[in-house]
Amino acid sequence: MNTNTLVHDVHGAGMPRRQFLQNSLLLAAPLVLGGVSLPALAATYPTRTRGTTSRSVKTYGAIGDGKHDDTAAIQAAINSLPTSGGTVTIPAGTYLIDTSKKINLRSNMLLKLDPSAILKAKTCSLIRHYLVYVNGKTNVEIAGGQLVGDRDTHNYSGTSTHEWGHGIQILNSDHVTVRDLRVSKCTGDGVCVGGGATDVVIGNIISTNNRRQGLSLTECSNIKVYDSEFSYSKGTSPECGIDLEPDGTSHCTSILIQNCRLNNNAKYGMNIWKRVSGVTITSCTFERNGSLGMGTNGCSGIKFTNNIVRYNSATGVVYNTGTSSVTHSGNQSYGNYTRLSTQVRTPFTLTGWSSKIERDVLWKSASTRTIGTNNYK
Repeated sequence: MNTNTLVHDVHGAGMPRRQFLQNSLLLAAPLVLGGVSLPALAATYPTRTRGTTSRSVKTYGAIGDGKHDDTAAIQAAINSLPTSGGTVTIPAGTYLIDTSKKINLRSNMLLKLDPSAILKAKTCSLIRHYLVYVNGKTNVEIAGGQLVGDRDTHNYSGTSTHEWGHGIQILNSDHVTVRDLRVSKCTGDGVCVGGGATDVVIGNIISTNNRRQGLSLTECSNIKVYDSEFSYSKGTSPECGIDLEPDGTSHCTSILIQNCRLNNNAKYGMNIWKRVSGVTITSCTFERNGSLGMGTNGCSGIKFTNNIVRYNSATGVVYNTGTSSVTHSGNQSYGNYTRLSTQVRTPFTLTGWSSKIERDVLWKSASTRTIGTNNYK
C-alpha cells in the first residue's frame, strides 16, 4: 500500500477541525442501532454528598403519559428540596420536556429515573436547548432511565447547524456522576461537559444516534468514563463517538476512558483536538467507524493501551500534527481501512512501527513516542 495515500487521507495539518474531519469521511453502514454494552468493570462510583429528603415528581403533578408537558412538575419537585438536597424520583412513564426551559438540577441532589422512565424532548426549532442542565452546581448525580431528543421531528430552519441540542449539559460544576442510562436522538450531543467542569464520572451509559457526538469534553478536567457505548453519531460535524475539543484557548486535562465501545460513528470513534493533555484510553473497542478509529491533533500525554481497533473505514489510529508524549502498547488491531477492501495477513506481534501496519497505526508529526508490543492480524 502507498503510505502517501493514507497520509493524505488523515493529514489535516493547518486545516480547521471540521474540514479535517470532513475530508476523511466515508460513511459506514450501521449494523445494529446501539445497545451492545460491554461487561462492566464494576467501577466504584464516588460518593456524592446530599440530604436524605426524597420527592416523587408524581406528587408535584407529573403525569408521564407522553402527551402532557411535565417540565414544570419535575422542576417543582426539584425546587422543593431543602438546601441540604436529596433525591427526586421519576417513576416509569414518558415525560415530555420543554427543552427551552429544560430540567435544571440543583446541588446536592440525585435525579433518579426508573429504568422504564423516559424524558422525551418536545419538538422545537431551537438552536441551543437541553433536556437536563447542570450549571454551577456541586454533588449532582443523574441515574437510570432514558433521555430522548427531538432529532426526528426537530425544525431545522435557518442556516444554523442546530448542533447544540444536548441530552445532558454539564457546565462549571464539580463532583457530578452520570450513570446507568441511555441518551439518544439529540440534535447535538448525548452528553456535553465543559465550562471548567471537574470531577465528572460517566459510567454504564449508552449514547447513540445523536447528531453531533455521543460525548463532548470541552473545557474540563479530571473526567472518568467507564463501561459505556458511544455509537451511530451522524448528522452534523464532527459526528464522532467522543470528541475531546476545548473551546477557544481553554484546555481539557486528566481524562480516563476505560472499557468503552466506540462504534459505527459517521466519522471518528474518538477525536482528540488541540490543548488536550493527560488522556488514558484503555480496554476500549473502536470498530466500524466511518473514518478513523481514533485521531489526534495538537495534544500531549496520550496513553493508548490494551484496546481493540478493527474494521474502521480508514486508518485505525492516527497520531497527527503536534501530538507528543504518546504511549501505544498492548493493543490488538485488524481489518482497518476497509474502504480499500479487507487486508488478509497472518497474525503477528510487532514492537515498534513498520509500513506493514500503516492501516492500523500512522504517525504524522508525532514526537516523543513509545511504541510497545501490539498484536495484528
